[in-house]
Amino acid sequence: MENIIRIFKIFAEHKSNQGVSFNSNFLEANVINIVLLLSGLIYVLKQFLGSMLSIRQQKVLAAIQESEERLEQANIRLAESKKQLAQTQIVILQIQQEAKITAQKVRESILAQGKLDIERLTATGKSSIATAENQVRQQIQQQITDLAINKVSSRLQSQVTPTIQSKIIDNSIIQLGGKV
Repeated sequence: MENIIRIFKIFAEHKSNQGVSFNSNFLEANVINIVLLLSGLIYVLKQFLGSMLSIRQQKVLAAIQESEERLEQANIRLAESKKQLAQTQIVILQIQQEAKITAQKVRESILAQGKLDIERLTATGKSSIATAENQVRQQIQQQITDLAINKVSSRLQSQVTPTIQSKIIDNSIIQLGGKV
């Protein structure tokens, strides 16, 4: 920074401490030479920089075109993906509806089978109860019959005398005699 300040001081102190001033003599100030030099530089640099800028512009345009093509391809893939998503959602909805219908049918089938099982178990239970009741009745009848026979036989043994016994045998023979 100090060097720059020194340079400005040197220019300012040049020509007997007059500082920086405008010289109106074009020939002495070499304004024409400077203008010619600048126009030559501009002409040469224009062609050089123009060709460099043209190449750079072509590269930028090619990159933009490539980007536009990639964007277009990406948009096409996006549209295809959206279409596939819509189709997939339709399939998912169909599967869900079919699953609901199947679940309803299975539920109804299970309920119907349950009702049939309950009816079968009820019928089997009633049949078992009826069979058990018949067995109990038969056992009771058998016991009553056994008790009655035992009672009759004990009464007969106590009340039947040998005389009564011979009369019964004679009556039985008479009844058999006519039929034999």
